[in-house]
Amino acid sequence: MKIDIHTHIIPETWPNLEKKYGYGGWIQLQKHADDSSKADLVKNGKNFRTIYENCWNPMTRIQEMEDKGVTKQVLSTIPVMFSYWAKSEDALDLSRILNDNIADTCSKHPQHFIGLGTVPLQSPQMAAEELKRCVVDLGLKGVQIGSHVNDWNLDDKELEPFWKTAADLACSVFVHPWDMQMGGRHTKYWLPWLVGMPAETATAICCMTMGGVFYRHPRLKVVFAHGGGSFPFTVGRIEHGYNVRPDLCATDCPKTPKSFLDRIFVDSLVHDEKALNLLLSVHGEDRIMLGSDFPFPLGEHYPGKLIEDSKMVSTFKDKLLHENAVKFFEN
Repeated sequence: MKIDIHTHIIPETWPNLEKKYGYGGWIQLQKHADDSSKADLVKNGKNFRTIYENCWNPMTRIQEMEDKGVTKQVLSTIPVMFSYWAKSEDALDLSRILNDNIADTCSKHPQHFIGLGTVPLQSPQMAAEELKRCVVDLGLKGVQIGSHVNDWNLDDKELEPFWKTAADLACSVFVHPWDMQMGGRHTKYWLPWLVGMPAETATAICCMTMGGVFYRHPRLKVVFAHGGGSFPFTVGRIEHGYNVRPDLCATDCPKTPKSFLDRIFVDSLVHDEKALNLLLSVHGEDRIMLGSDFPFPLGEHYPGKLIEDSKMVSTFKDKLLHENAVKFFEN
């Protein structure tokens, strides 16, 4: 059995958002005229990414899951759809479109899919209300959020209404890096995705630990994408910094970053067995879950293969492949 907690999906169609909201910057899906199984995600007239039918068609996904032995996928939107930059009411409207689509997909195929919603975090109160709707009305297991919200890191006091609601609901929160530095020194070699994303995730974890988010909300359930980014390798440096410069690092939380390791869950998407072993050493076998980033090129193309081919004991493999996810997403 395999449960893949890190997969992305979008609707096959949605309204022309520029016309609906009256300004640009939105993502639109434009199918290829000569091949309807391909589409471009277009932003301000430029192609952001070419995607394929497995990004919107549940039946195509299910066939690919069966071909690769995946029992269930946890569905979440593509991070570029977060739209934290937009007017709050418009981002809420789009969030509802995306969340309703994921809920509908899960309702029609409950044996194959578990759903996470998205919320307009630029308005934390709106985000809290939409989170409630996702969990209580739509039956989703929680939400996916970005690693920061415009100029706010995840410990910013403005976000407290969202974190309190997530803790009260005891729902799942999946933190995915996004909005990396794209220009300047990062214009070549796919650096925003290869270097920027791991740094974004590590920043998010640092802010949630040293910023006291985990401390204030002991019921929070949070999992971080891409094996926690660069955090597992740098946690020793981070802990040392907290201890030697408390004037800079211990200002908002009385407990050290390592004190929260038993609260930090990560997916397994690290592409290297030595890196996976490091995850096991830092986070433990109970807090790692299979994640593939399906259906994108930077993901694990055969979900779970790294775990299955590793030298770890079979009981650990079962935990990473499905048991931990079952426990994490039950609510």
